[in-house]
Amino acid sequence: MTAKRAIIIGAGIAGLAAALRLSQIGWEPLIVERAPSRREGGYAVVFSGLGYAAAERMGILPALQERQVGAFDLAYLRADGRPRFTVPHTTVRRLLGDSGMALLRGDIEEVLHEAMADQAEIRFGATVTAVTQDDEGVDVTLSDGLTERADLLVGADGLHSSVRALVFGPEERYRRDLGHVVAALTPDKLPGGAPERAFTTVTAVGRTFTVADLGRGRVAAFFTYSTQDADAELAKGSRHALQQAYPGQHWAIPKLLDDLREEAVYFDSVSQIVMDRWSQGRVVLLGDAAWCVTLFAGYGSSLAVGGADLLGTELGRHPKDIPAALRAWENALRPEVLERQRKGRANTGVHAPRNRLELAVRDLPLRLATVPPVTRLLSRHLSFHSQ
Repeated sequence: MTAKRAIIIGAGIAGLAAALRLSQIGWEPLIVERAPSRREGGYAVVFSGLGYAAAERMGILPALQERQVGAFDLAYLRADGRPRFTVPHTTVRRLLGDSGMALLRGDIEEVLHEAMADQAEIRFGATVTAVTQDDEGVDVTLSDGLTERADLLVGADGLHSSVRALVFGPEERYRRDLGHVVAALTPDKLPGGAPERAFTTVTAVGRTFTVADLGRGRVAAFFTYSTQDADAELAKGSRHALQQAYPGQHWAIPKLLDDLREEAVYFDSVSQIVMDRWSQGRVVLLGDAAWCVTLFAGYGSSLAVGGADLLGTELGRHPKDIPAALRAWENALRPEVLERQRKGRANTGVHAPRNRLELAVRDLPLRLATVPPVTRLLSRHLSFHSQ
């Protein structure tokens, strides 16, 4: 029998995981990526639950464990850099649980890329421009002028998915903004005054800044702030928008923004994608293109890998009926996604408190995090575990 073929749009975590999992069930994946080359770095994520179990089944868990961030504290500072309080690394480890790891997003992509490097072709510098399908397959026209035919098209091309726009309709129909924007970058070094082996956070009403020492000389910085018009903020460009959102002398922030290179910053709205269905015929959306639980849920990478693993499982169970496999996949995964989206909407006050009371309410359990009952409660609240 001729192996089934899948075209996957997007070489991020969801796309690479889908390629690996489909190759494991005998499919031939082709990945198409808009960027000219594979991206590196990105922000730090907590990888746990559904994704952790999927990584173990897919055989990539040991490689991920080798790359996880070592023991780290959670240090909270005042705006001028003076200490407020610290959650020690021993408590952070309990918060993460036995099946939770802190990882750089780019490291997850690297592990997946290495695992599927001999299993799938990646075509860089191209994207999808047209999609047509029939009962036997799907035809995908690419921006490089080529048309490819496959048994399945996977849209794993993120929040602003081209596949979703072409097949399901415009983004505005599905995008739900949470009233915040986020910026992530990788500075060359840890700012002065930031403790080593720590994720260090400065929070004021409506905005948060975190810089993370990821070990091995790597640093990640993260900004999020509230806004009534995310699109207007994005139009300013990351440097100008952040300088306006973080005025005055706030510890390490001015120097970071002075050195900021626009092209090296991830800068976007904090938005969820809410859809009634994630597939249509032989086209399926995966990861942020389908649901985007947002960084406030803290589970996007885990859902991307877990969703890809489950997709491969259902396609293996229904080899002669791809639409049926996609329906079974969605029925199994949707309850988890809806719960994570709910947590994401509920957690906005954790990342950018709307007033001083909300800030105090956020800080209280963190200050008491070393108390075991509070540790368990906080772990569930921050979505670190799978329950």
